[in-house]
Amino acid sequence: GGWLLLQNCHLGLDFLSELMDTITTRESLSEDFRTWITTEAHPEFPINLLHSSIKFTNEPPQGVKAGLKRTYSAVTQDLLEVSKKPQWKPLLYAVAFLHTTVQERRKFGPLGWNIPYEFNQADFTASVQFIQNHLNDMDIKHGVDWSCVRYMLGEVQYGGRVTDDLDKALLNTYARVWFGEHMFSEKFCFYKDYVIPKGKTVEDYLQYIEQLPVIDTPEVFGLHPNADITYQTNLANETLSTIVSIQPKDSSNGGGETREAVVQRLADEMLEKLPPDYNPHEVKAQLQKMGAIQPMNIFLRQEIDCMQQVLSRVRTTLTDLKLAIEGTIIMSEELQDALDNMHDARIPKLWFRISWDSTTLGFWFTELLERNQQFSSWLQDGRPNQFWMTGFFNPQGFLTAMKQETTRMNLAKGWALDSVVLHNEVTKMMKEDVAGPPPADIGGVYIHGLYLEGAGWDRRNSKLVESPPKVLFTSLPVVHVYA
Repeated sequence: GGWLLLQNCHLGLDFLSELMDTITTRESLSEDFRTWITTEAHPEFPINLLHSSIKFTNEPPQGVKAGLKRTYSAVTQDLLEVSKKPQWKPLLYAVAFLHTTVQERRKFGPLGWNIPYEFNQADFTASVQFIQNHLNDMDIKHGVDWSCVRYMLGEVQYGGRVTDDLDKALLNTYARVWFGEHMFSEKFCFYKDYVIPKGKTVEDYLQYIEQLPVIDTPEVFGLHPNADITYQTNLANETLSTIVSIQPKDSSNGGGETREAVVQRLADEMLEKLPPDYNPHEVKAQLQKMGAIQPMNIFLRQEIDCMQQVLSRVRTTLTDLKLAIEGTIIMSEELQDALDNMHDARIPKLWFRISWDSTTLGFWFTELLERNQQFSSWLQDGRPNQFWMTGFFNPQGFLTAMKQETTRMNLAKGWALDSVVLHNEVTKMMKEDVAGPPPADIGGVYIHGLYLEGAGWDRRNSKLVESPPKVLFTSLPVVHVYA
């Protein structure tokens, strides 16, 4: 009649089938017996066990109000009075606000954190314990050692999880701006109307938190207001994508064209437009003419190999899909996935694994044609005056090849690859204005296709400016990258 607790079951999926058999084949089970399982979502979790369970998910609360409310609901009056130092209560509230902010920024995706970190209650508890110990050991004459507090919060307690340099800089900025003697002044606020309340009981704090807005502007977390548009757009896309994926997949949709007929017509159109495969002998001969061991030409060879892989995969999938629809071959799981995704204008998994991200199948296929055009014209007509940077599989490799090329040109001056650094200069030219390659004395490459997210570009003065309201992406002019 006891409870059985199994934690992190996504790490032992084989055992769960055994568990299910044990429970179902058992002749006598106590009415009071319960099995409690904790797990991450996993595609291979036994479905029959999932169906027969009561599901409970524990998501972090949405918004500053909900986050602070949850934190202060767990704070006891004893904790609030554990220290008689005047700095204790404001510091406790500031740590709670920081804890809510770092979690809330996650919903904004890469705008919030470059890497989504799993901040949790343990980080908050450890930070509060540190603040408490620090105040207990504090010399009243010298006051709080702020450099120590900031370091512990930004580099150790929360920063210990952070692996990205820019994320670390962000966290340290929060610690610097929110933690210091200035936080005890009357004028201090995290953002307008978000202040540190003065209260004696937990109830006082909860009453203050209750009057905070339910929906926060992204500026509370130090983000541009446009970040909310990105978040809402992604949320809507995700919701609609889920709705589409669970639609019934019947062959016919009420007297109209069947799903199979729609996909077959689409496959015919795509096969007609699909560029021909690259002939390896012709590619090799052409590269020999251009200088096969030049860094840029080695890079081109690698990109063509990747492109050929995509072309072959697309051609094979479309051809097999047509045969499967006609009933000539069996419809495999992968072909079924291609059929479903193509009908919903999404990229089949088979293609997505070896290619690039795109919002719809139409955009993806257009990009395939444009990427291929860049490679084939480079191969046939020689090196272009400018490059579409975002049309490469490995843009980093492109920049490395350019560095190697510049280093070799300057070997006589004693240049070494390790000491060569990249420079970039945003020109005033758009891609249509480029008439020739960069100046020979500087070298490098002209690139286009880059855009800014969350900032605008002043072409006249060549500098970053605030993003115009409700404009998410700003296209950059041609950029001259040299080494």
